Formats: sequence, C-alpha cells, structure tokens
Amino acid sequence: MLSFFFFFDPVMMNPYFLIATLIGVGLSVWAQKRVTSAFKKFSTVGVRTGMTGAEAAAAVCRAGGVEGVKIEMTGGKLSDHYDPRDKTLRLSRDVYEGRSISSIAVAAHEAGHSIQHAEGYAPLGFRSAMVPVANVGSRAWYFVFLIGVLLQYSSNTLGPMLMTVGVGLFALLVFFQLMTLPVEIDASRRAKLVLAQTGIVSTPEEEAGVATVLDAAAMTYVAAAAASVLQLLALILRVLASRD
Repeated sequence: MLSFFFFFDPVMMNPYFLIATLIGVGLSVWAQKRVTSAFKKFSTVGVRTGMTGAEAAAAVCRAGGVEGVKIEMTGGKLSDHYDPRDKTLRLSRDVYEGRSISSIAVAAHEAGHSIQHAEGYAPLGFRSAMVPVANVGSRAWYFVFLIGVLLQYSSNTLGPMLMTVGVGLFALLVFFQLMTLPVEIDASRRAKLVLAQTGIVSTPEEEAGVATVLDAAAMTYVAAAAASVLQLLALILRVLASRD
C-alpha cells in the first residue's frame, strides 16, 4: 500500500520510509516461504496412527472436552479456520483428507481455537469482537490517508487532519494483528500438547515435525504484525512531516 505514495509524494521518498517498507515486505515474503516450505516438506511424511486431518481435529476437540463442533471441507489452499459464530471448523482439502504430519498439525491448530472458544479464552473473544472494526479500518484507512495527502498542498488543516484519521484507522488494524498473536500461539501450544497426550503423534520425529509446521505458521503472523508496525511508524512520521 505505502509503495503507491512513492510515485507522487516526494516526502515518502525519504530513505526511512523506503527502508521500513522493504523490511516489512522482506519479512512477509520470508515468513510465507518458510511456512510453505515446512508444509510441503511434512506433507509427504505420514503419522503412525494413519489419521486424517479431519479425524485428528475431531479427536483434539474430544480431548479438549469440546462438543458440537462441525468439521467441514472448504476450498482453497491453507484456507483452514475456525468460525466461532457457528462452531464450525473448516479445513482445506489437503488438510481435511491428508494423513501427513502437516495435515495433522494444521487441523489440530484449528481445533485448538475451538477449545479456546469453549473455555472462554478472553483474547479470542476480544479478537472476534474486533473483527468488524478491523475490517472497516482495512478498507478505509488507505483512501482517507490518500485524500489527506492530496489535500495537504491546498489546505493547511484538512489534509493533515484526514491523514491523522487514516493513520488512526490503520492503527486499529495493527492492534487487531497484535491481538491475533497470542491467540494463534496459544492455539498451537494446545495443539502440540493434545496431540502428544492423545498419542495422535507418537514419536519424537512426529512431534518435531508438528512443531516445525506450527512454528513456521506462527511466524507468518509475527512477520505480518511486524511489517504493519513498521508501516504504522512510517505513516506517523509522514503525518508529523506534513505539519512542519
């Protein structure tokens, strides 16, 4: 998003803005490649129990004392998620039908969210409540900020004011991403624990594989949050520059 401003806003050509954006993009690309590589590597390594991802998810839910969760197949790749609104765990085909370490790990992670929901895990509830606010921020901040940048050259007050509003909206999105981190990390922790306790993964090699896949997935959230924080700092500096 910020790169668009480079073409018409001389202030955004400042090396600090460029460096912040490049670091953010680099982190995101690195994290995505890491999770893709880990999933691909362990997608060909089976588990001794022979369980599918769907079966593992159901077993994790049972072990966590969760009832009434529906497990469905959904389209896309790595599009797996848990929807607390209707207590439905949606798994992509590779995960739902797969019998690999990767499939088991991802399915168990999503089942970990259902356990969080059943236990009333506060960060999950707060994140869910913030979804509408984050959606508004993600859609509106860019255009509000852009209009502010354009108006700053013809208005001494309206332009910077709109830029500040845009930054505020983006800050809501960043806050949502930061709140996502403990939720995702906790879901992975629960997944590793239940998989080991139930014997779904039964060897040190399988446990290490699950940890590799889940840790790589967690890094995508960390990288996204870090990139957004860097962008937020760049935007704040841009607003301050507009007031000089």
